[in-house]
Amino acid sequence: MESKTARLTILVDPRKKKLFEEICAEHDITPSQVVRKLMRQYIFENAGERKLPDWLKAPK
Repeated sequence: MESKTARLTILVDPRKKKLFEEICAEHDITPSQVVRKLMRQYIFENAGERKLPDWLKAPK
């Protein structure tokens, strides 16, 4: 995990949140871990011509 963190607050439908948390628990992974993974994937897929920093390229 990254050494420094920042909080990201999002609003979601309570039913989706509950289902998401249940599925995460079934896979023994935290919702935060899933969101971080999704963010990395989104960055890689949409960075365009940006040069990505080395710390982002290394899988965590």
